[in-house]
Amino acid sequence: MTDFGLDLRDAEEMIESEGTVGDVILGVLDGETEPEHWVRNVEYGNVLVLAVEGDLNERAAGFAREVKDMGGELTHFRGFLVVSPPGVDVDTEKLS
Repeated sequence: MTDFGLDLRDAEEMIESEGTVGDVILGVLDGETEPEHWVRNVEYGNVLVLAVEGDLNERAAGFAREVKDMGGELTHFRGFLVVSPPGVDVDTEKLS
């Protein structure tokens, strides 16, 4: 059999570094959590699914611009705000 020089010891580490690295974080956007907390989670690569309690614009004002400036997305869907990090798109095509 031919030796391909395949080293599987490092394969798992290589796969993980090229795939999705974040988690999906469920939370409540009610003004109780500091905006920096949400920004930090997006910077870590996490997707946020936040139940909005109150006025969306008021609740998201503390972090929305910063998330957008870093290349993230914010999508309002049925009382939830979905916040994704750069490189993770929210596909809303099936909603129309």
